[in-house]
This record gives sequence, C-alpha cells and structure tokens, in this order.
Amino acid sequence: MVGVVRTSWDPRSLPDLTGRAYLVTGSNAGLGYFASEQLVRAGARVYMTGRHPNRLAAARAAVRRRVPDAAPGATETLVLDTSNLGSVRSAAASIGGKGGLDGVLLNAGIVHAPKERQMTVDGHELVLATNALGHFALAGELLRPLADRSGRMVWVGSMSTSLTPYDPVDPQLVEGYSAWRAYVQSKVATTVLGFEADRRLRAAGVPVESVVAHPGYSTSGRTPGITGVNAPTRAKRFRDNLQAPIAQSKEHGAWSLVRALIDPDVEGGEFWGPRTVARGEPRRQRASRITYDADVAARVWRAAEEATGVRWPFEKAGLRR
Repeated sequence: MVGVVRTSWDPRSLPDLTGRAYLVTGSNAGLGYFASEQLVRAGARVYMTGRHPNRLAAARAAVRRRVPDAAPGATETLVLDTSNLGSVRSAAASIGGKGGLDGVLLNAGIVHAPKERQMTVDGHELVLATNALGHFALAGELLRPLADRSGRMVWVGSMSTSLTPYDPVDPQLVEGYSAWRAYVQSKVATTVLGFEADRRLRAAGVPVESVVAHPGYSTSGRTPGITGVNAPTRAKRFRDNLQAPIAQSKEHGAWSLVRALIDPDVEGGEFWGPRTVARGEPRRQRASRITYDADVAARVWRAAEEATGVRWPFEKAGLRR
C-alpha cells in the first residue's frame, strides 16, 4: 500500500552495511551490476552471480576498480543460471554452506524475449523459467540462510505489468506465444510470487520479508560505460538520449532495487519503484491489480511448485529464529 516515505533516504549515500551479506543474481551487467556495486560501496559483502564465468570476472574487476577502498573479500563470484534448475540447486548449496544471508536480490532475467518460443533443459518456456521459476526455486532453497539473519528477498518486477497485465492462465505459453507476452507474463508471475511469498512467510512465522521492486525505464544508452560491463554503441546512446525525459540509467534504476533490499523502513509485501514510475528516486508504490489477486497467486504458486519441484521449507525456517 502506498504510504509515507522517509525523505532522508539518499541513494548516493547508503547506510553502513559492514558485516552484511547479500546475493545478487545477474550481477555481470545492467541493474544487477550496479546494485552489487552500490552494496559493496556501502560496505557489504556481495555474492555476484551470473551465467558466464568470464563476464562475472570482468564485473567483479570493475567493482574493485570503481570501489578501490572495498575490503579484499567484498565480492565473490558464483556461476548461477536461473533458467537451469540444476544450476540453481548447485549455487544454493554452495551459498548455504557460507553462513546466513541478509538479503537476496532476484534480478537476473530476459528483457528482450526470443521471437519464437524456446525451451530450457528442464522443459520449461525460457522466459518464464529465467525470470520467475528459477528465482522461485532459488528463494526457496535459500530460505533458511535468510531466516538465520531475518533477511529479505526482493523480486524484480516491471512497470510493463500495468500496461498489459496478462493473466498467466497458461504460464508456459503453450498457446499464443509472443515475445512481449512472454516478458510481461513472466513479470506478472514474478510480482505475484513476491507478494504471495510474503503472505506465506508471515503466516508461517518465518522471519524473512519478501518485497517487489521495479527499475522504471532504465536503458543502457543512458548508463555509464564500464569496461566488461556496459559498452553501448554511439547509435544506442543517441537513441536512448532522445528519451531522456522519460528514461534513466541502469545505475539509477538500481536505486529502487537496493532500497527495497536494505532500507529498514521497507516492509514485506510492499512494491517499490522510481518516483515518476519511469525514473527518479525510489518511492513506495502500488502494483497492478492482478498481482494482488489471491486466486491468481494460489494458481501461480502451485504452478511454480509443480514446475520446479521445490517446496519452500516454511516450518523448518520458522523454527530457526
């Protein structure tokens, strides 16, 4: 619900996060990279994850260049492909052995969906698997490390769900696939899962909050060039700069995600995004109506459980307080 927002929050000067640990999916570029950098700059330890080891190494090197006073162990890379449930399980097991987590940013995803429907190795539609199912499985697998520190999970939604809020009655898009529908429907599912997760966590007494945030209209052409992370062409910069009144950089787009992850005034079940929806400082907002629908939530949660084979350990996590 939209409410009063603390005015003292400065996304350029975050609270001290020394001693805290976070995992960010899709850390090698875009929003995930900048979220990771902002967390490290505030003193946090960040597990940077992504599909490609070389790109992760380049992103980690960029963080170390741009935050030279960060502690030597401030970042650690971990290969994690959210479209592959085996990769999700392996990464979660690795993180589970490292101690508790203060937060998980479920950011990785496909924005530019393929024109033709594609399947993952697990037999799921690629965009849904990458954007929603993999994160559902990862969050469930990391629930106990999060509960150990009364942590928070943040799901990355999209303002597109208010433009065309498709009801995911066919989440795998066996019929009627299109690139736009695949993307929007996956983000509806992501947002629904984020809100439903918070309801279930509260009901089970698990000390973990689930929040949804979106980055507004954030483009690479308005984003600083960083070797190995972001290198838009001149044409891309020109096109994106024409949209300056309604667009922002991915660096600024990460502000909403980071605030949702670390601000103690944020509460579970909330929705955060830029001040003008498309751009600006992070503010508490209200998501599209369909994402709050209890029947839709029950259906999407059940579909996610069946697709991933993951049942969140609410009872065990609740006992770890």
